[in-house]
Amino acid sequence: MVTDAGTIDDKSFNQGTWEGILEYQEDHPEVEVQYLMPTGETTQDYLEAIDNLAMTGVEVMVLPGFKFEEALGVAQERYPDINFIAIDATPLVGEKEDGTLLYEVAENTISIFFTEQQASFLTGVAAALESQTGKVAFLGGVELPAVQKLGWGFVAGVAYANAHLGSDVEVVDYIYQGTFTDLDAGKSIAAGMYDKDVDVILAAAGVVGVGAINEAKTRAESGDEVYVIGVDVDQYDEGLMQDGSSVMLTSAMKYLGQAAYEQIEAHVNGEFDGGRVVMMDINANGVGLPTENPNLSDKTMDIVNEVVWAVQDGVIEIPSTKEDLLLFLDELNQDFGDLNY
Repeated sequence: MVTDAGTIDDKSFNQGTWEGILEYQEDHPEVEVQYLMPTGETTQDYLEAIDNLAMTGVEVMVLPGFKFEEALGVAQERYPDINFIAIDATPLVGEKEDGTLLYEVAENTISIFFTEQQASFLTGVAAALESQTGKVAFLGGVELPAVQKLGWGFVAGVAYANAHLGSDVEVVDYIYQGTFTDLDAGKSIAAGMYDKDVDVILAAAGVVGVGAINEAKTRAESGDEVYVIGVDVDQYDEGLMQDGSSVMLTSAMKYLGQAAYEQIEAHVNGEFDGGRVVMMDINANGVGLPTENPNLSDKTMDIVNEVVWAVQDGVIEIPSTKEDLLLFLDELNQDFGDLNY
């Protein structure tokens, strides 16, 4: 594996993916695994790390994150004997004459994406049922499709709970900070949200989200009942305080490790089916909430599980675009004001 920006123990995308690789090794001790961290965040940095790993004779390479698109476009052609598992990335191979970007998944590559909006929809339902102030908010990092879908799903979940589950909760802020790296900005934005009586923030923002978690911990340790919702992996431990409790209400999870595990197993069994894009949804057990949610009541979990079944059965169709979200809100007669969806 080549890590995306950040460390292997980032409690997020890198760690979640790497844990799946380690789990496969645990089940198959004869398998050798390793990872490299790029020296920077440019395409050349990522490609250099891929080159260095390729020289060690690896058979499979896992690349987690959209920043690998350009490097992967080169690598999949340069190393036809290596199978690439791209997570949240499609290989970028060039541009058309009109300037349109050209993507192509080669036979030695599989691109895996997730229906983030389904996971965040469940967290929106949970937030609406657990909120004590009746005010929640969304904090995004960079306005990218995966982050956007998390926000849209969260808002839709709150709206659904208001319309069908008896809650009366408002989404009062919907903000993109613009980076995934500004810790202090995350803390400051979260402070502004909590000052508006918000008690639950979904933070889909990397290190910016960690800043929000730190702000929540500061306030919780002073007696305020405030929470953050994590993304990608179970971030409960990131929110732990001195008394052993956590400010993480729950997390909108993408089962990154499982996706890596399954594709490595496919390679080992000679069943790697490259040249395609795979969408991991709730029916494929690709997204959901953590197995354990200490800050959600049993009643809330029972209701969330009923919602999961309804989504799986197609009874609830969760919006995955801004236009669909606005239609969804209109159909439920839910209006949260002039927010920047």
